[in-house]
Amino acid sequence: MSTAPRLRSHPRRLRTIPALAVLALAAVGALASATHAQSVTERPPNLSGTWVGDPGVVHFNFLHRFQVASGGQNKVQNYPTFLLAAGLPARLLAGVRYSTNSTLTPNYPNEWEFFGRWNPIAQTNGAPLDAALHAGYNNSAESVDAELTLARDVGPLRLLAAGRAFSDGFNSGESRYAVAGGVTFDLNGTFTLAVDAASLLDAEEHEDMAWGAALQIAIPYTPHSLSLQATNTNTQTLQGASIGASRTRWGFEFTIPITLSRYFGGGATAAAPSADAAVRVEGDTVRVVMRNLAYQTTQIEVSAGTTVVWVNEDQVQHTVTADDGSFDSGLIDAGTSWSRTFESAGTVAYHCTPHPFMKGVVVVQ
Repeated sequence: MSTAPRLRSHPRRLRTIPALAVLALAAVGALASATHAQSVTERPPNLSGTWVGDPGVVHFNFLHRFQVASGGQNKVQNYPTFLLAAGLPARLLAGVRYSTNSTLTPNYPNEWEFFGRWNPIAQTNGAPLDAALHAGYNNSAESVDAELTLARDVGPLRLLAAGRAFSDGFNSGESRYAVAGGVTFDLNGTFTLAVDAASLLDAEEHEDMAWGAALQIAIPYTPHSLSLQATNTNTQTLQGASIGASRTRWGFEFTIPITLSRYFGGGATAAAPSADAAVRVEGDTVRVVMRNLAYQTTQIEVSAGTTVVWVNEDQVQHTVTADDGSFDSGLIDAGTSWSRTFESAGTVAYHCTPHPFMKGVVVVQ
């Protein structure tokens, strides 16, 4: 196989696609409902993972990598990659990655990867592992790319393995294939260590194995996460994450989920109960899920003696705190719950102390 990359012309019409894609993603997200955010703690730096988000949140991730220029120059070279994606129904994610300084194709630094991801198998649904299929188009290489990822949680460890295929790998004019693997280790729910490696199956002598290592941080009381990285890859596209450079690049990735339901279509309030807003519950125990920085059932009507259980399915800590001070759960960790039995009739409004826009009402009859 020839090692010299082919230089191509990129028609002007391709430059209009990114703007249209961004507008389409925003429109799709605005029509969706609610989710939890991606966290970098779920994957190493150079693996996409199996995350797809839930409907109703637009995700903006900013990845910035840099290195000091060679040749004795006192200059920092920057390699940013932006991700904009929207969670869709049926465990789907649609998005785009954009790099302003890609080295994938000579003389063409603006690399775009338009992609969709599907997560049909999930451990949260009782499956033994997570599985996701990622498919996209890389305009720099003019290649249709795909990745199959499998992941499994084993205690504090999350193990990931991926296979990648490129119809035109690295602008070579030939199909290329790569394998990748990684692991994350959850230290305490806030800090996670992560490593990964990837290699082309037909790698040539000048094509280095890709690797990455990171300290990942789930920022307390927020849906944001931060990754502090060392790696030898350029961009975070499938092709960019499959081949390494001879020098280490340092950087960070910051995730910003934008929950559209908080800004459009109303939201949770602790207003006086009404027949339309209330959910009438019969039975001794009622379950209220906390997800996407919201109580998913904002108002319930229960009989005296009913126990209400609040389950935190979010990625951050929450509280259930009565507005009148009659009860306070304290911080409820992600993946845990808190309950209270309501013995007396009355109406109690409550909120989350770290996130006061989260509000709910319990009506006891």
